[in-house]
Amino acid sequence: MAKVLAVIPAYNEAERIAPVVRATLRHVPALVVDDGSSDTTVSVASDAGAEVLLQVPNQGKGAALRAGFRRALEQGADAVITLDADGQHDPDEIPRFLEAFARGGADLIVGNRAFDKMPPIRRLANTLGQTLFSWAMGQSIPDNQSGYRLLSRRMLERLLDHSEAGFEFEVEMFATCVKNRFGLSWVPIRTIYAGEASHIHPWKHTVNFMRMVWTTRQRMRSSAAG
Repeated sequence: MAKVLAVIPAYNEAERIAPVVRATLRHVPALVVDDGSSDTTVSVASDAGAEVLLQVPNQGKGAALRAGFRRALEQGADAVITLDADGQHDPDEIPRFLEAFARGGADLIVGNRAFDKMPPIRRLANTLGQTLFSWAMGQSIPDNQSGYRLLSRRMLERLLDHSEAGFEFEVEMFATCVKNRFGLSWVPIRTIYAGEASHIHPWKHTVNFMRMVWTTRQRMRSSAAG
């Protein structure tokens, strides 16, 4: 049986992280990467049963994910499941990812949300992002913003030398997967919103996302030409 570890990046999620950790532990071990929180996220996550890795100072979600990937590789993991600490992902859907991985053929398995279940502003942002990024990739990418994913060991290894520190790192994963001719697949997941605060800075995120779209488009064209 494959050794799979959940990596949960967290920043000031003391109020929400405990049930996420406990539900995750019903399926796989949990590693919380605390990204310089100023609240009690570390102690709450630890008390809930997670291994906690400290990242100080705050460096962004991408950097936190890579730190978790390194630890997972050191521990001999065959794959990692990433999910958010704020409750937007249902840990009881982890078996969907495990079953898809067991079937073989995929190195990046992404949770695909139903956009019509999102609040209007987020629905618009995700729809526009999907359209632009699918154009950049030259293929349909139904949900490029979903943080609920499974990554194979060789996918993790390819991502360690990337430098994207923020949310853009998750977008970069798609280009890395396709460029290396790895398998990409999708599993349906619930769309959960409960009024939680977002750590994304809209203007900065938009600028960085557009930069990633253009860079990805150029990389895909270069790869196709080669």
